[in-house]
Amino acid sequence: MNTKFQQNLTDEYCFPDSNYSCRKEVRTSSSAFFLFLFLSCISLATVLLNLLVIISISHFKQLHTPTNLLIMSLAVADLLVGLVVMPVNIMDLIDNCWYLGRALCSVYPIVNYISVSASAGSLVFIAVDRYIAINNPLLYSTQITICKTSLFIVLTWSCAILYNTLFYFFSGHLLDPDMFNKCLGECVVVQSYSASMADLFITFIGPCTTMLFLYLRIFKVARYQVKSINTVECDNAHGRGVKSVKNKAVKTLGIVIFVYLSCYIPYYLNSLSVASLSSMSVVWIVLNWLIYINSSLNPLIYAIFYPWFRASVKYIVTCRIFQASSSMFNLFSEPF
Repeated sequence: MNTKFQQNLTDEYCFPDSNYSCRKEVRTSSSAFFLFLFLSCISLATVLLNLLVIISISHFKQLHTPTNLLIMSLAVADLLVGLVVMPVNIMDLIDNCWYLGRALCSVYPIVNYISVSASAGSLVFIAVDRYIAINNPLLYSTQITICKTSLFIVLTWSCAILYNTLFYFFSGHLLDPDMFNKCLGECVVVQSYSASMADLFITFIGPCTTMLFLYLRIFKVARYQVKSINTVECDNAHGRGVKSVKNKAVKTLGIVIFVYLSCYIPYYLNSLSVASLSSMSVVWIVLNWLIYINSSLNPLIYAIFYPWFRASVKYIVTCRIFQASSSMFNLFSEPF
């Protein structure tokens, strides 16, 4: 460690009363303060944006559609990232000591990646929903119902919980979280190369392949339908409206896939280049935060681009949702 970096740390002990306590390193430099402030703002924005999405969809009956239920599931997963995962990681960046105890050290990584996995699963089902809506618009209402969508959501969260619990059970961390800890005040998670490879196929290659395949199909079908509209003599305004809907669906899903890949590819590329990844390494911290930031971007992509979200936010901010009939407001009649 160089002298300059040592001057930015105040050395103490995590648990002064214990002879096995880790050395405490509190970053007190101005750069550490601005990093703390910046990441705290990201965490707060993630919580607020996803909370607005959840309140909007759950409160207004007009938004009780299969697609919006999937968006709300995504928002719940991203809310957990901003509410639980980000604050703990921010605290770890400023103060290296783990104060939450052995039990939470065992459970926290599972909660962490349940949120991330549920977010990825929700993205896949949203892509499936959009594919069916574009490919079979006349049969969409019968093929995709509220009941089926709710089942998809339960399946997504159940798989995320089961997979991550088993992952950390077989890695040994769930039963023995002190396995790689050298002193009291650490919560070190080490992921082997073989585990990284398995995780790569299950949580990245699988979802990405599905989304890319569906996106290419959506693009092909949408382009065909737009050409069909151009060749049919119909009302110009109606034709432009249909083309706008098709183009918007393709564009939105394209942005989602691009952002998802941009946030996840660096992490998984790095996991292929090293024998193991430790939760204490700088590379691990940076790449995990890149994944977390995806939870901040999802509500911007799925919600802010939709007029109903801007209308619902206006009602929420002005407290008009507390009116007796507010759940029946027509969000699609608001001028923008």
